[in-house]
Amino acid sequence: MDTSLIIHFLTIPWVFLLWTTALKSFIFLNIVIIVVSVTVFAERKVSAFIQDRIGPNRVGIPLTLLGAKKDSFFWGLGQMVADPIKLLTKENFVPAGVNKFYFWLAPKLVMIPPILILAVLPFGSTLFGISMTICSLNIGILYIFAIASLSVYGITLAGWASNSKFPFIGGIRSSSQMISYELSLGLSIVPVFMICGSLNLNEIVDWQVTNGWLISPYWPKGLSVASLLHPSDVIHALIAGISIQRLLLWFPLLVSFIIFTVSIFAETNRLPFDLPEAEQELVGGYHTEYASMNFALFFLGEYAAMFAGSGAIVSIFLGGWSLPFIPDGSHGFLWGLVNILAFFAKVSLLLLFFIWVRWTLPRFRYDQLMKLGWLGFFPIALGNIFVTAVILALVHH
Repeated sequence: MDTSLIIHFLTIPWVFLLWTTALKSFIFLNIVIIVVSVTVFAERKVSAFIQDRIGPNRVGIPLTLLGAKKDSFFWGLGQMVADPIKLLTKENFVPAGVNKFYFWLAPKLVMIPPILILAVLPFGSTLFGISMTICSLNIGILYIFAIASLSVYGITLAGWASNSKFPFIGGIRSSSQMISYELSLGLSIVPVFMICGSLNLNEIVDWQVTNGWLISPYWPKGLSVASLLHPSDVIHALIAGISIQRLLLWFPLLVSFIIFTVSIFAETNRLPFDLPEAEQELVGGYHTEYASMNFALFFLGEYAAMFAGSGAIVSIFLGGWSLPFIPDGSHGFLWGLVNILAFFAKVSLLLLFFIWVRWTLPRFRYDQLMKLGWLGFFPIALGNIFVTAVILALVHH
């Protein structure tokens, strides 16, 4: 077949959109799976470090199978391969009293929503002129809220279908927790919408590229690596970045950031919000009766949700793929790669923060969890919207 005909066909607008979207989806999803696997290993090593022990360090490359005298322990990184092999080869035991269809369906409902959320995360600027977002939606943030809330159906179904009291209590706890913190999660984003004027994650990141990260009280205007060679340009950029409105808006945006981040902890059932699992009280909570790959899907769903939540935090508050003085992918392929690496570096730091919090803070009592959501975050988020509106109305740039 003539190569020119293939190139012409691939450059037809709708064909180009299809194959580039499929390629981005495939690459991004595989990178996320690798990051999730590394995060599981990192959680075990970080918890060991916090508890003053070693953690996984023996599983490596079995060189003795190839005739060598000893295996290579390789810092225990082989644990990332050993864990999925163990889960794949274990017996998929299903108790006799369960509702088998919903028992089978529940882990899938927990795993799929975080994967769907990845579609709207801008994980880079551009490469070869192609936007590094799988799907740019004008209601991207609302899409995240809508899809994220579906995971609780899987958890609740798992608790009910298991026909056991401990999983059932875990499922009820999860649904109550989701209702309590979805409200503050949504309200915390309203100030961002009022300031940026968009719910599209790409446009929010672009706003931060121009005006600075949302959690920063000050950001120089027009400062770049090239301008550093001209002192007058640097002084002009520093003066142009001074804004009373921006300084005043920093407080409500910081409040939004804290509420949003803590609510993501609650949405992903991470400590100190892991009441649906609570091993000391509920054995294993909603996944007590699960084994083999069904249990692994719950496990992977939790870490995929952590990645999706961290990606949302980075995109909304921490500048997304942007870094100070670093241009976007329109200035060259190399800068496009730097932008992608910047996004994954920020997400990785947030994942480490998730792990650090888990092994540092104790679990809430259930009444404390409800009190924080309804009497703490909910009224604070409402008041935060009012404060933001007053600042925008009375104080101009």
